[in-house]
Amino acid sequence: MTIAYFDCFSGAAGDMIVGALVDAGAPVDRLREILAGLNVPGYRIEAAKVSKQHFAATRFCVHVEPGDKPHRHLKDVLAILRAGKLPEPVRTQAERIFTRLAEAEAMAHGVPIEKIHFHEVGAIDAIVDVVAAVAALDLLGVRQVVCSPLVVGSGVVRAEHGAMPVPAPGTAALLQGVPIAECDEPGELLTPTGAAVLTTLAERYGPLPSLTPQAVGYGAGTRDGRHRPNLLRVILGSPVGDPGADEVVILEANLDDCTGEAVGHCLDRLFEAGALDAYCLPIQMKKSRPGLILTALADPADVDRLEEVIFRETTTFGVRRHTTRRSRLAREHQMVQTPFGAVRMKIGRKAGQVVTAAPEFEDCRRLAHEAGVALRVVMDAARSAWERTPG
Repeated sequence: MTIAYFDCFSGAAGDMIVGALVDAGAPVDRLREILAGLNVPGYRIEAAKVSKQHFAATRFCVHVEPGDKPHRHLKDVLAILRAGKLPEPVRTQAERIFTRLAEAEAMAHGVPIEKIHFHEVGAIDAIVDVVAAVAALDLLGVRQVVCSPLVVGSGVVRAEHGAMPVPAPGTAALLQGVPIAECDEPGELLTPTGAAVLTTLAERYGPLPSLTPQAVGYGAGTRDGRHRPNLLRVILGSPVGDPGADEVVILEANLDDCTGEAVGHCLDRLFEAGALDAYCLPIQMKKSRPGLILTALADPADVDRLEEVIFRETTTFGVRRHTTRRSRLAREHQMVQTPFGAVRMKIGRKAGQVVTAAPEFEDCRRLAHEAGVALRVVMDAARSAWERTPG
């Protein structure tokens, strides 16, 4: 399991979160492909290495063409997310973030949630920041988000309704129950978008947890701090302990009155919602009825979401849970070049030694479709390229 620890020593913003994750290894090309699923025109993204007060970092920018309507209601933002073709886990998490943001604004202004209209956070660049942050975490295989106490800044912030003390009312509502830290840096260091992303996704707050670091990334903000660089640090790592074992939850449901079409559809939805694996086996049930056991393997953080899919898509009245440990190889990706294009090789190691290597199916399928050749031709080319790779 990969943990992402956000060290918010200088606050956080949506673009800083994405920049830190890109700096830690999230591939920008894959982010562009996922963001294309929004089906929203009029913007482009850019990720560039910068120096922020003598520290190397990545600056993530969303360049929006003139004419975007920045004021949107929650229903407008949700309609954009649902009309696109985003991966299910990415869309679901983005919806949670914007819903939480709307709830906080409704609390701050004392109005029903449906009357809240987002200002800056309703603009396309903010929507892209949120979706990109969730997608980058997914691409990096992050299963748990932990945050330091959130630094908010000091002084006042000027908004559409006038000057207000930091944190602004909407941000303050998001921070209820969340530890914050004092800071003598003037200005708003924690933006509403940054607060919404981190407080929605973080499972806990506090000091750096015990982990084995795998990557460190720094995301740069737009301001120049007086007392500290405007940076957000993320540390990616695996829990300390057996690096080849983790904890998973097995979800099971017995079905004897559900059609094959519905079961197949449910399996698809489970994978889209983040299941590590999903399958069904034939069984004999009461009254001699033939039936199925539907099984999903889940990361502990995803259990509730996957259980909801099973209840929604099948006829079951109950889902069993079993927590267990599994042994697994340490995984990484390496790119190889084939005559058809670049393919990611999934590498499995034990005690540092390569045990297995396999080409990523989706890469090979896409390249085979583009080249008009058989899938096995591309997969064989990828394996040959890997065998020729030094080391």
